[in-house]
Amino acid sequence: MRLDRILKDSGCLYDSGYGAIEVSSVCCDSRKVSYGSLFVAIKGFASDGHDYIATAIGKGARVIVFEDLEAFDNATAALDMEGIVAVQAKSSRYAMAIIAANFYDNPSHKLTLVGITGTNGKTTTVTLLHRMFTAMGYSCGLLSTIANYVGTKGTEAINTTSDPLTINSLLSEMVEAGCGYCFMEVSSIGVEQD
Repeated sequence: MRLDRILKDSGCLYDSGYGAIEVSSVCCDSRKVSYGSLFVAIKGFASDGHDYIATAIGKGARVIVFEDLEAFDNATAALDMEGIVAVQAKSSRYAMAIIAANFYDNPSHKLTLVGITGTNGKTTTVTLLHRMFTAMGYSCGLLSTIANYVGTKGTEAINTTSDPLTINSLLSEMVEAGCGYCFMEVSSIGVEQD
Protein backbone atom coordinates (compact mmCIF):
# COMPACT_ATOMS: atom_id res chain seq x y z
CA MET A 1 0.00 0.00 0.00
CA ARG A 2 1.20 3.52 -0.74
CA LEU A 3 2.75 5.46 2.13
CA ASP A 4 0.52 8.51 1.63
CA ARG A 5 -2.61 6.34 2.06
CA ILE A 6 -1.20 4.72 5.19
CA LEU A 7 -0.29 8.05 6.80
CA LYS A 8 -3.55 9.83 5.91
CA ASP A 9 -4.98 11.70 8.93
CA SER A 10 -2.24 10.34 11.25
CA GLY A 11 -0.75 13.77 11.97
CA CYS A 12 2.68 12.59 10.77
CA LEU A 13 5.20 14.91 9.13
CA TYR A 14 7.12 13.62 6.11
CA ASP A 15 8.39 14.71 2.71
CA SER A 16 5.36 14.27 0.43
CA GLY A 17 7.72 13.26 -2.37
CA TYR A 18 7.91 9.86 -0.70
CA GLY A 19 4.13 9.34 -0.70
CA ALA A 20 4.21 6.84 -3.57
CA ILE A 21 6.55 4.44 -1.75
CA GLU A 22 4.95 1.02 -1.35
CA VAL A 23 4.87 -0.44 2.16
CA SER A 24 4.58 -4.22 2.52
CA SER A 25 3.69 -4.41 6.23
CA VAL A 26 3.29 -2.31 9.36
CA CYS A 27 4.73 -3.29 12.74
CA CYS A 28 5.79 -1.89 16.09
CA ASP A 29 7.82 -4.98 17.05
CA SER A 30 11.25 -5.00 15.40
CA ARG A 31 11.24 -8.82 15.46
CA LYS A 32 8.38 -8.77 12.93
CA VAL A 33 10.04 -6.39 10.44
CA SER A 34 10.66 -7.63 6.92
CA TYR A 35 11.85 -5.90 3.77
CA GLY A 36 9.56 -2.99 2.90
CA SER A 37 8.01 -2.65 6.36
CA LEU A 38 6.90 0.52 8.08
CA PHE A 39 8.17 0.42 11.68
CA VAL A 40 6.52 2.54 14.36
CA ALA A 41 8.76 3.35 17.34
CA ILE A 42 6.47 3.56 20.38
CA LYS A 43 7.55 4.46 23.89
CA GLY A 44 6.25 1.64 26.06
CA PHE A 45 6.18 0.93 29.76
CA ALA A 46 9.00 -1.63 29.71
CA SER A 47 10.97 -0.52 26.64
CA ASP A 48 11.23 2.26 24.09
CA GLY A 49 10.69 1.40 20.42
CA HIS A 50 13.20 4.10 19.50
CA ASP A 51 15.89 1.73 20.87
CA TYR A 52 15.00 -0.76 18.11
CA ILE A 53 15.10 1.58 15.10
CA ALA A 54 18.55 0.37 13.99
CA THR A 55 17.39 -3.26 14.25
CA ALA A 56 14.28 -2.50 12.19
CA ILE A 57 16.34 -0.77 9.49
CA GLY A 58 18.81 -3.68 9.50
CA LYS A 59 15.91 -6.09 8.87
CA GLY A 60 14.63 -4.08 5.89
CA ALA A 61 12.25 -1.42 7.21
CA ARG A 62 11.91 1.35 4.61
CA VAL A 63 9.82 3.74 6.70
CA ILE A 64 10.40 4.68 10.34
CA VAL A 65 7.70 6.51 12.31
CA PHE A 66 9.03 8.11 15.50
CA GLU A 67 8.08 10.85 17.95
CA ASP A 68 11.36 11.59 19.76
CA LEU A 69 13.72 13.35 17.34
CA GLU A 70 16.73 13.11 19.66
CA ALA A 71 16.22 9.37 20.17
CA PHE A 72 15.79 8.91 16.40
CA ASP A 73 18.99 10.87 15.67
CA ASN A 74 20.91 8.83 18.28
CA ALA A 75 19.58 5.53 16.87
CA THR A 76 20.44 6.38 13.27
CA ALA A 77 23.68 8.38 13.70
CA ALA A 78 25.92 5.54 12.49
CA LEU A 79 23.52 4.17 9.85
CA ASP A 80 23.32 4.65 6.10
CA MET A 81 19.85 6.18 5.73
CA GLU A 82 19.80 5.98 1.92
CA GLY A 83 16.31 4.87 0.88
CA ILE A 84 14.86 5.14 4.40
CA VAL A 85 11.92 7.50 4.94
CA ALA A 86 11.80 9.19 8.35
CA VAL A 87 8.33 10.21 9.52
CA GLN A 88 7.83 12.23 12.69
CA ALA A 89 4.63 11.86 14.70
CA LYS A 90 3.40 14.05 17.52
CA SER A 91 2.39 10.80 19.25
CA SER A 92 3.58 7.45 17.88
CA ARG A 93 0.85 5.65 19.82
CA TYR A 94 -1.89 7.80 18.25
CA ALA A 95 -0.28 7.56 14.81
CA MET A 96 -0.12 3.77 15.13
CA ALA A 97 -3.87 3.53 15.65
CA ILE A 98 -4.59 5.56 12.49
CA ILE A 99 -1.85 3.84 10.46
CA ALA A 100 -3.17 0.37 11.41
CA ALA A 101 -6.71 1.29 10.40
CA ASN A 102 -5.55 2.79 7.10
CA PHE A 103 -3.27 -0.16 6.28
CA TYR A 104 -6.19 -2.58 6.67
CA ASP A 105 -8.54 -0.28 4.70
CA ASN A 106 -10.52 0.89 7.75
CA PRO A 107 -12.39 -2.37 8.43
CA SER A 108 -14.26 -0.89 11.41
CA HIS A 109 -16.22 1.24 8.94
CA LYS A 110 -17.53 -1.93 7.27
CA LEU A 111 -18.86 -3.68 10.38
CA THR A 112 -21.42 -2.95 13.05
CA LEU A 113 -19.27 -2.78 16.18
CA VAL A 114 -20.74 -3.46 19.59
CA GLY A 115 -18.36 -2.54 22.41
CA ILE A 116 -18.98 -3.71 25.95
CA THR A 117 -17.26 -1.88 28.81
CA GLY A 118 -17.58 -2.00 32.57
CA THR A 119 -16.05 -3.60 35.63
CA ASN A 120 -17.40 -7.16 35.47
CA GLY A 121 -19.17 -9.32 32.89
CA LYS A 122 -17.63 -8.00 29.66
CA THR A 123 -16.31 -11.39 28.47
CA THR A 124 -19.54 -13.17 29.34
CA THR A 125 -21.67 -10.54 27.61
CA VAL A 126 -19.70 -10.44 24.34
CA THR A 127 -19.50 -14.24 24.26
CA LEU A 128 -23.26 -14.58 24.77
CA LEU A 129 -23.97 -11.98 22.06
CA HIS A 130 -21.60 -13.71 19.62
CA ARG A 131 -23.19 -17.12 20.28
CA MET A 132 -26.74 -15.75 20.08
CA PHE A 133 -26.17 -13.90 16.79
CA THR A 134 -24.35 -16.92 15.34
CA ALA A 135 -27.24 -19.20 16.34
CA MET A 136 -29.64 -16.77 14.61
CA GLY A 137 -27.66 -17.18 11.39
CA TYR A 138 -25.59 -14.01 11.42
CA SER A 139 -21.89 -14.17 10.62
CA CYS A 140 -20.08 -12.17 13.27
CA GLY A 141 -16.81 -11.72 15.07
CA LEU A 142 -15.70 -11.57 18.68
CA LEU A 143 -12.77 -9.77 20.33
CA SER A 144 -12.31 -10.62 24.00
CA THR A 145 -9.63 -11.12 26.62
CA ILE A 146 -9.96 -14.90 26.29
CA ALA A 147 -10.51 -15.57 22.58
CA ASN A 148 -11.02 -13.91 19.23
CA TYR A 149 -13.45 -15.27 16.65
CA VAL A 150 -13.84 -14.62 12.95
CA GLY A 151 -17.20 -16.22 12.31
CA THR A 152 -16.91 -19.60 14.06
CA LYS A 153 -13.11 -19.85 13.73
CA GLY A 154 -11.57 -19.03 17.09
CA THR A 155 -8.07 -18.36 18.37
CA GLU A 156 -6.84 -17.80 21.90
CA ALA A 157 -6.24 -14.14 22.74
CA ILE A 158 -2.55 -13.43 23.38
CA ASN A 159 -2.90 -10.15 25.29
CA THR A 160 -5.64 -8.79 27.51
CA THR A 161 -5.76 -5.67 25.34
CA SER A 162 -4.73 -6.17 21.72
CA ASP A 163 -2.72 -3.55 19.89
CA PRO A 164 -4.23 -1.56 16.99
CA LEU A 165 -2.51 -3.75 14.37
CA THR A 166 -3.97 -6.95 15.80
CA ILE A 167 -7.43 -5.44 16.17
CA ASN A 168 -7.49 -4.06 12.61
CA SER A 169 -6.08 -7.29 11.19
CA LEU A 170 -8.84 -9.28 12.89
CA LEU A 171 -11.52 -6.79 11.81
CA SER A 172 -10.22 -7.04 8.25
CA GLU A 173 -10.47 -10.85 8.41
CA MET A 174 -14.04 -10.46 9.64
CA VAL A 175 -14.93 -8.23 6.69
CA GLU A 176 -13.33 -10.70 4.26
CA ALA A 177 -15.25 -13.58 5.88
CA GLY A 178 -18.53 -11.72 5.41
CA CYS A 179 -19.16 -10.84 9.05
CA GLY A 180 -21.60 -8.03 9.65
CA TYR A 181 -21.09 -7.60 13.38
CA CYS A 182 -18.21 -7.61 15.83
CA PHE A 183 -18.77 -7.89 19.58
CA MET A 184 -15.79 -6.66 21.57
CA GLU A 185 -14.62 -5.93 25.06
CA VAL A 186 -13.24 -2.43 25.48
CA SER A 187 -11.42 -0.95 28.44
CA SER A 188 -12.13 2.60 27.28
CA ILE A 189 -13.71 4.18 24.26
CA GLY A 190 -11.85 6.48 21.91
CA VAL A 191 -8.25 7.46 21.27
CA GLU A 192 -7.03 10.82 22.49
CA GLN A 193 -4.12 12.64 20.95
CA ASP A 194 -1.85 14.40 23.45
